[in-house]
Order: sequence, then C-alpha cells, then structure tokens
Amino acid sequence: MVGARIAGLLPQRSDWSAVRRSPRGDLIAGLTVAVVALPLALAFGVTSGLGAQAGLVTAVVAGAVAAVFGGSNLQVSGPTGAMTVVLVPVVQRFGARGVLMVGAMAGLVLIGLAVARLGRYVRYLPTPVLEGFTAGIAVVIALQQLPAALGVTGAHGDKVWAVAFDAVVRFAGEPHPAPVAVALGVAALMLLGARWRPGLPFSLLGVAAATVVAEALPLGLARIGSLPSAVPSPSLSFIDVHAVRTLLPAALAVAALAALESLLSATVADAMSVNEQHDPDRELFGQGLANLAAPVFGGIPATAAIARTAVNVRAGARSKLASLTHAVALAVIVLAFGPLVGHIPLAALAGVLLATTVRMVEAGSLLALARATRGDALVLILTFTVTVALDLVTAVAVGIGVAIVLALRAVARTARLEQVPLEPGDHSAEEHALLAEHIVAYRLDGPLFFAAAHTFLLQLSEIADVRVVILRMSRVSTVDATGAHVLGDAINRLRRRGITVLLSGIAPGHEEILDALGVAEQLRRDGQVFTDTPSAIRYARSHVLHHHGPDRPPPPATTHHQGPDSPPPPAPAHHQDPDGPPPSAPTHPEGANGSPPPAPAHPEDDNGSTPRRWEPQTAPFRPPAPGTSPRDYC
Repeated sequence: MVGARIAGLLPQRSDWSAVRRSPRGDLIAGLTVAVVALPLALAFGVTSGLGAQAGLVTAVVAGAVAAVFGGSNLQVSGPTGAMTVVLVPVVQRFGARGVLMVGAMAGLVLIGLAVARLGRYVRYLPTPVLEGFTAGIAVVIALQQLPAALGVTGAHGDKVWAVAFDAVVRFAGEPHPAPVAVALGVAALMLLGARWRPGLPFSLLGVAAATVVAEALPLGLARIGSLPSAVPSPSLSFIDVHAVRTLLPAALAVAALAALESLLSATVADAMSVNEQHDPDRELFGQGLANLAAPVFGGIPATAAIARTAVNVRAGARSKLASLTHAVALAVIVLAFGPLVGHIPLAALAGVLLATTVRMVEAGSLLALARATRGDALVLILTFTVTVALDLVTAVAVGIGVAIVLALRAVARTARLEQVPLEPGDHSAEEHALLAEHIVAYRLDGPLFFAAAHTFLLQLSEIADVRVVILRMSRVSTVDATGAHVLGDAINRLRRRGITVLLSGIAPGHEEILDALGVAEQLRRDGQVFTDTPSAIRYARSHVLHHHGPDRPPPPATTHHQGPDSPPPPAPAHHQDPDGPPPSAPTHPEGANGSPPPAPAHPEDDNGSTPRRWEPQTAPFRPPAPGTSPRDYC
C-alpha cells in the first residue's frame, strides 16, 4: 500500500513530454529567473545567518531536486524570505548544524505528508489567514533588513522588531548615510523600473550598479565576503540523533511553512497559466526530497518561491526544464563568478529585499478583506499582528483557530427551530381548533451540532401548555454526538412534563447516530418515531381526541359519586337543541352514513352515571395535492 503510494509520487515519463512543446522558451525563462534569483538567494542566505554561500547552494540543489521530483511544471524553489524568518531564531539557539538538522527533519515530515496524501487540504485555508500571513512576513523581512540598510552591526533583541529597534537606536547615535542611500536607491530602481520596463531584471542591474559605486568610492560599505569557487562537498556530519527531540518543534514549523508556501505558489502558477494543474502530494514529495538534499551540501531549508515562480510563468515557461535551467545557471555563476559576487554590498541586498516586501503586499486585496466582514477583518489583523510580534507558525495556528470559531458561529446561526402550522386537512373547524390547542409541530432546519445545540435546548425547553410536540427532522443537515445528546435531553425533559414527543423524517445517516447513542430509544419502543410528518400528525390527532374530545368543560370530578336525586350536569351549548330532549337525555348523533355513534370515550359512560361523550367523525388525514415538495411532509 505504502509502496504503491510512493511509486505514484515518483517522476513519470509524461512529466517531460511538455519539454518538446517549447524547449527554447523554457531555456530563456530559466535564464531569466536565474538573473532574478541570484540577488535574492544571496540576500536570503545572509539574512538566515548562514551566509550568502548557503543561499546560493540552496537555490542550486533544492531548485534542481524540486524541479525534477515536484508536482508542478512551473514551480521554482529555493531560499525564501518567509523561511529565513523561521530560521533566524533556530540559528541563534542551535547554530548552523542545528539549521541543517532541522532542514533534513522537515524534509522527512514533508515526505510523510505526501505519502499520507494531505496536500489537498491546503485549499481549505481561509483567505484572511493567508493575506495576513503574507503581509506579516513582508513586514518581518523589512525589519530584518534594517540593520544592513542602516549600516549597523551588533544589534540585539529577542524578536525581529526588537533587533530593528536596537539598530535604529544605534544608527541615531552614529548615523552613516551611505548604506541608507544604497539600499533606498536599489529599492527605488526596482520598483520604478518594474513600472517602466517590467521585463528587465532591475534587481540585478541595481546590485551591479551598487557594487560598481562601492568599488569606485570609499563609502565604507560592508560586503558579502569571499565565496568558494565550487559547490561544497556533501557531508552528513550535521546529523545528531540526540538532538531530534529538541529540534522537532522547529522542524515541524519549517515543514508546515514549506508545505503551505509551496502549495500556495503552485496554485498561483496554475491560475497564471493555461491548462496547468499541479499535483499537491507530488509537490510535497519533491519539496521533502529537496530539503533532504540541501543540508547535505550546506544549504538551508527551502520552499517554492512565489515571486520567482511568477517570473518563470511570465517569461514563457511551459515545462520543468525552465526551473531546472534556473538551478544550472546559478551553479555556473557560483563556479565562474564566485569571487566577483563577494564584492556586493550588503546594503544593496537589503534594498533588493525591501523592494520585494513592497511587492509582496497587495493593498487592494487587504482593504477588500478588511471591508468584507468584521470576522474577516479580525482574522486578517490578528494573523498579521501575531506574525510580526511572535512567529509565523503561531500566527497561522491562531488565525486558523479564530477563523474556525467564527465559521462555526456563522453555521450555528443558520440552525433554526421553527414552529410550523398543522395542515387543516379534512378536520372540522372544531376539531382543528382542538388539535391546534394541544399539538405543536417544530421544524428543525440546519445543522444540529455542538455549536448550535445549546440554543436548540433553550428553545425546546420553553414549550408549555401542549400535549404533543412533533419534531420534524427532515431538514437537519448534520448531527454530531453533542447535538444528538442535546436532542435526547430535550425529549426527556418534555416527557417528564407529561408532553408526548413524536419524531418524523429522520435521515438514515442521522438515524444511525441517534441509535448508536441511544437517543429516543423509548420513543421507538412506543412507536412514536415516524418516517413522515402526516403519519405523526395522525398519531397525535388520535392521541389528543382520545384524551380530550371536543373543546368543552370537563365533567365534575365527583359526578360518579352523585346520588339518584342529583340533577344531571348541563350539556354543552353546541350540542343542546332548545326544542330537543332535556339535558338528562342527550342526543347521540349518528355518523355520516347512518352508522351508530362512536364508542364512549370514558368507561363511566357505560354505567350511565355521566353523560356519554362523543367524538367528531372526520375523514382520514389527507396531505395537500401533489406538486408540493416531499420534504414538506417529513
């Protein structure tokens, strides 16, 4: 079973059939993405704390592995800003070896998620959570770049915002305008140039220009430093079995972020292209293998990059060849231009990331969500705030938790307990008035589950002054254990007050839940559970007429103790004829076809001690004419 699933996650020959459609376009798109990815890989490597070399190695190794084994033809993987946000505290606490170990463990978790086929569930993440998460990441990345953009070293703090604040304080004490000018200049060139000529790689042009200026002028700018002229040799020296338990929370956070960002990026790529559909489970499998391979060469945990994937699609990519070309091109840059790359100012890379954060935030989308509903605005603001103040995983967990609570409240509000009138049918007006006085029918609409059960119980508990309650269950959409228990509790409360409870129209799936929990078991034994409402109404009619008859004052409680000389009780006004026999000899009307009157309603009638009560003769209950919905009778 597991072997078959793993075999289904491996690359197929059909994956590369798209290469034949436009190989030249894929090569051009791959080179374009490599030019854009180079400064980002360097910047994210530096920001993570492991250096620019780690960023380049990650872009090469993880980018190639994810391209071959991933589930999207258009996805581009490598180091990302969101991942560096998670890695910074890991580096501070466990060092470089801890980061490599966390990446490998996260890769195993991702492979497990792929084998379990959990990739499809990312589609259920609420949009306010995703938007708040993305906006929060943008702010965190911008805060991370403040020390480099201000030319400050040695800033301290437990959180990103605390480090940024310390950097601002240090800069205010010893201002150095050159790094600020370089960072803002590169960022402005990228943002303004993208509006003028979107197809040009202004990030690379800006970094190159900043490097030339830094070499020509004595500005005192900090540089990346020397890079090796080859890809590092593979090594497993970072593996520490004893540290697994300590590093597990961080590994789970990295795996969750990698899965989330990769599947979101693949979804964006599908929307930007035509006739493309990614396989979420294979994408998780590819990202898992990529995160297993990258630490072996000294790379940091990787995930799909939404910005680079978008560039890939816009550049005309049609197959996996484009993302594979991007990785190979970066490897050539490392081998051929490593020493040159080491002269790039850190402030220039900070400017690249500052411009990237501006592009990450879609102000129109955020404003639209904030105006949609108060619940969406709350989830959006809460997710954003927790992302900036605490960490990403906590932010996603809090955002999803609040969104679930709000969704449950909204669903619970759709559940209604509505009193519905009884069908008059062929009853006489007198009999219908009697039934309406002693029988009440309620229709349950919507879900009967834990979030709505309390309100349901309160509403049913307010029922009073009736003999029979009919609960119409056909429109109940779902029932859980809490809802079933509350239904049983309400039924028992009504029965203890002497009220007969009838159930009608229970769906088969709901009936299984009620039976499993023993709800309404006594009603079933008493024959008070019906498949449709007309049957329940017939039973209720018979029950009420048997115990009450027409609406008239009941005979005195001492009638059967009266002496022979006591006057008889007065007959009901609507049965007494002024010209008829005296009240002591009441008239017994015959049935509609001349049949004798119905049997006495009380045993006292047989000994003549009390007047005989009669019951109106009515035709059998008939539902309204065909054409109405069958659900109206359940």
